[in-house]
Parts: sequence; structure tokens; C-alpha cells
Amino acid sequence: MVRRQATIERETRETRVRVTLRIDGQGRAEVHTGIGFYDHMWTLFAAHGLFDLTIHAEGDLEVDEHHTVEDVAICVGQALHKALGDRRGIVRTGHAYVPMDEALARVVVDLGGRPYAVFQAEWHTPRVGGLGTDLIFHIFETLSTHARMNLHATVLYGRSDHHQVEALFKALARALDMATRIDERREDIPSTKGMLV
Repeated sequence: MVRRQATIERETRETRVRVTLRIDGQGRAEVHTGIGFYDHMWTLFAAHGLFDLTIHAEGDLEVDEHHTVEDVAICVGQALHKALGDRRGIVRTGHAYVPMDEALARVVVDLGGRPYAVFQAEWHTPRVGGLGTDLIFHIFETLSTHARMNLHATVLYGRSDHHQVEALFKALARALDMATRIDERREDIPSTKGMLV
């Protein structure tokens, strides 16, 4: 099997980010963004999707976490897109429901090359640890755009924002694990067009 792995580096006046993603991994993660809760989310994303993921980010956290959070999501999305190559033979779509105590999240993805994000969640607090809850949709939208995937993420219910966000990241991981798998029956591009947009 071709090694489906990519490394993306991004440096701006606000951040310096390096991401390596291996799709066919073992769930190993090394994540350092300076935002503890964000590190936790990407670590469990790797574990539940069985991706190997390394993220090293330095950002202007003295301003706030926005630039770091956004640029990490850009790089993870670009790494996923690059690692997938022409997406030949992949299942392409995936979905997952994941509970976290009282919270339940659903994520559905299509790796067909058309970026679009639909996100539905209600937050009870402005922050979870060092991460503003207003940024959660932005993470998923940014990831969708740069990975070139259709992404529908919904928190069906929950009380704890920590649990809701954690359920979303786990569901994203499980849905992507399903969608990125190679279907032994398929040799070509998973589209009747013969190509992905």
C-alpha cells in the first residue's frame, strides 16, 4: 500500500505550524499548540480515527487563541487532502454517532472534493479550558475547506460543553476513519464522473 502521509508547514506573522498526518496509522499523537484543551481534542481525534498525527504550533497566544486554532485546522485539512492523493479506491463517505456521557454528536463526511460545512450546536459557556466555544464551528469549517470535504456536524443534545466538543471530535475521527478506508472492490475514483472535483 502507498503510504498515505503528508507534512504541511505554515508560517505567518502570527503563527508557525507544522503538521504531519498519516492516515493508516495506529492512533499515535504528539500535539503541542499551547492550548491544552485543543491539544486534547486533536490527541483523541488521532486515537479514535487511528491516525498518526503530529502538531507543533507556536502562535500569538498573548493576543488570543484564534490565529493558532485556525492555522492548525488549515494545516490538518491540507495534510489530509495531500495524504489522500487522487482519492482513488477510498470509501469516500463516512458517518459516526458518538456519545460522551449526557452528550451525543453526529458527524457525516463526504471526501468527494467539494468543500461545504454544516454545523449545529448550542453552547452553554463561552470557553472550554483555553478554547473559545465560538471557535468550534470555525475549526470544522476550516478543516472542511482545506481538506476539500463535505462535513455535517451536529450536537444532538448535551449539557456539558466539554462533553459536546469531545463527542464532536471523536465522531469526526470515526467518520473520517470510515471514509478514508480503501475499498478492496474499487480500483478507480469513487465517482460516476471518473474524477473528483
